[in-house]
Order: sequence, then C-alpha cells, then structure tokens
Amino acid sequence: MTTTSLPADAATAGPAALRRARLGWYMNDWANAAFSATVLTVFLGPYLTDVAKRAADAHGNVHPLGIPVAAGSFFPYTVSASVLLSVPMMLTAGALADRSGRHRALLGGFSFVGAGATLGMFFLGGHRYLLGGALLLAANICYAVSAALANSYLPTLASPDDRDAVSSKGWAYGYAGGGLLLILNLGLFLGHSALGLSSDRAVELCLASAGAWWAAFTVFPVRRLPARPAGERIDDGATLRNLRRYPLTLLFLAAFLCYNDGIQTVVSQASLFGSEELGMGRTALIGAVLLVQVVAIGGALLLGRLAARFGAKRTVLGSLVAWVAILALGYVMPAHQVAWFFTLAALIGLVLGGSQALSRSLFSHLVPPGREAEYFSLYKISDRGTSWMGPLVFGLAYQLTGSYRAAIVSLLVFFVIGFALLLRVPVARAITAVGNKVPETI
Repeated sequence: MTTTSLPADAATAGPAALRRARLGWYMNDWANAAFSATVLTVFLGPYLTDVAKRAADAHGNVHPLGIPVAAGSFFPYTVSASVLLSVPMMLTAGALADRSGRHRALLGGFSFVGAGATLGMFFLGGHRYLLGGALLLAANICYAVSAALANSYLPTLASPDDRDAVSSKGWAYGYAGGGLLLILNLGLFLGHSALGLSSDRAVELCLASAGAWWAAFTVFPVRRLPARPAGERIDDGATLRNLRRYPLTLLFLAAFLCYNDGIQTVVSQASLFGSEELGMGRTALIGAVLLVQVVAIGGALLLGRLAARFGAKRTVLGSLVAWVAILALGYVMPAHQVAWFFTLAALIGLVLGGSQALSRSLFSHLVPPGREAEYFSLYKISDRGTSWMGPLVFGLAYQLTGSYRAAIVSLLVFFVIGFALLLRVPVARAITAVGNKVPETI
C-alpha cells in the first residue's frame, strides 16, 4: 500500500505530497457524505417511521426494550441514543490514535464497519423497526468515530492561514459526493416501477447504496492520508481533565455543541418534517435535499471567502442569525407548497456547509498540539449527523404536542444560546493559550 509521510507543520511539506494527502482527506468527506445525505437526511427518517407505525399498537406506540415510544419519535430518539453511545467510543479511539499514531487504520476500520451496517439496511422492511434502529445505532457510531479521526488531520494538512479554505473545500467535496449519489438515487426511486420494484424496495436499495459508496471511496483516504507519529502515553480518561486547563477552548466547544446540535437536528429531521407536517412526497424530499447539496457547495466556498475577509468567528455568528430566520420561515411555511419547501432548502444550503466548515477550522486552532484526535472526538459529539440534544428535544416536543411545527421551532433555543456563547470567546487569546500560532485573520 502506498503511504504518505508529512511533517507536523504542513507548510513545510512538499507540494506534491501535500496535494496527495489533502485529496485523500477531501475524499473522506466525499465518501461519508453519502451516509449523511442519503440515509440520515432523506430516506431513513420517513421510512423507519413508516416501519415503526406498521409495528405500533392501537395507541400508536412501539415498545423497544419494553419502553412505550410514539412511533413518530422512534427515529429521532434512536439518533440521540446513537450519539450518547458513541461518546465513550470516540474518546477511547481518539486517545488510542494520538497515543499510537494509528489514525488512518482506525479511520478505515470504523468506516468499513459503518458502511457494512448501512448495507444491511437493504433488509429493513415490514415490521422490523428494531433492526432499523440497531443498524442506525451501529452506522452512526462508526460514522462519528471515523469523522472525528478525519477531522484531527486538519492541523497536519493546512497551515493556520489556510485552514478556513481547506476545511471549506473538504465540506464542498462532501456535498458534491452526497449530491451525486442523491441524483442516482432520485433516478432509481422515480423509475422504480419501470424496474419492477416497489417503492419500499427502491428505498432499501437507496439506503444500501450509501453503504457501498461509503466503503468504495474510503479506499482513497486509507491510501493517501499520511502516517502520524505516535504521541505520549495518555490516560484514556484524561481528555476532559486536560480540557479544563484551557477554559477558552472549553467555552468555544460549549458554543459549538449548542448551535451545531440545532443545525444537525434540522438536517436529520428535515425529511420527517417535510413528509409528516408539510405533506411532501419522497420525490420532493429527494429534490429538496439534492438542492441543499448543490447550493451548499457554493455556500461553503462563499463563506470561506467571507471568512478570509471578515474572520471566521464573525462569519459563523452571521450564519447563526440566518439559521434563526430559517427556522422561523419553516414554522410559518404552508403545507403542500413545493416551491416554498424548495426555497427553504436553498436557504439551508447557503449557510449549512460554511457554518460547519468554519467551525471545524476555528476549533483546529484551539487544540493543543499532539492531542488532535482526542479533542476532535469531543467536537464530533455534535458534528454532522451526531447531535443528541436536538433530536431529543425535537422528539419530546412532538410527543407532547403532536405537532412537528412545535418541534422545529423548539430548536431556536440552541441557536440563541450558541450565538451568545460564541460571542464571548476571545479567539486570538484562546489560540495563544494552547500554544498555537494566531492566523492573520481570525
């Protein structure tokens, strides 16, 4: 297997080696975005909800582990549970990676296992909601760990002044890859009758395709990402204790965990909101998510350019104001109006990639050198597809009110609190506190 070796300071790497490593890193986003877009955002929420409703009792409840749960809340609750279970796994894997230097091997292992679980969703159907929940748990945990390990490469692949641009490009690759697979799945779903498939079987094929895509393109990061040096031996439970030494990093992390939980809940529950509250069919849902993917490519690059001029912190704060406006629009949006739904999707795409890409690059400056995988494991608790507080609040709001509009507006609190916390972070002082170089524009 061909491997790459880079020095700790990416700025001193040879241009050919650096380009090769960066392409491998971008392709990791290309690979796993299929799971985020096809499985979490489009198909699994409505389909698993339908399966749960078929298995529900006369009161509309299913009973996983003997606990009564509204069938409409089963999917968001499962997403939330998967994140809670992934936290100790991410922290352990991050500490092991930093200690052993086996970031690439661990990234590949978790990616392939997660892809296998996603492939297993081909067998979801009938009343097998528990199988769907178990596969979602396994796939989302593996997704979280592999993505945290990939994020930890950013300081190695970009100098401080280049990180906003490199991170934004990675997100653009992700939306391009996820969007391309969605185009193929849209063709499959729309043409399922001509192919002799039921709509349910077509959905199961689309779910499985995300696993195949994830596995196939993970070969690129496994072959191209650089070897990492082994670090000092660290107690697996020391991450949180060590973080207390850097209160400003902790403050940023608290802000990110809050506002990005809101972002991720909007992403993972959008198809459920669209189908159940706005009356959108699967074709409209796929089209809207595809629109998000396409617009998000330009949005990530646009916000990256804005960050180069105004600083990443100001740009992220501006994006959070836009998110509040988007939620307000979703709350008042009329049902059965495809044009309005597509307008909402375009607005989400415009701010989605940039707010996340710039948050990732900002956090990379606030991580002590040599502890990247550990710290990005904490970061990943609320990164793409792995939020837990938001889905829990969303599910509870629906269970208490029976309205997905109430559920969607309940997410406002995450953006308001996240904005207030981020506003208080003195980013330059936080970077200096962990011993990193402050970029010219931050």
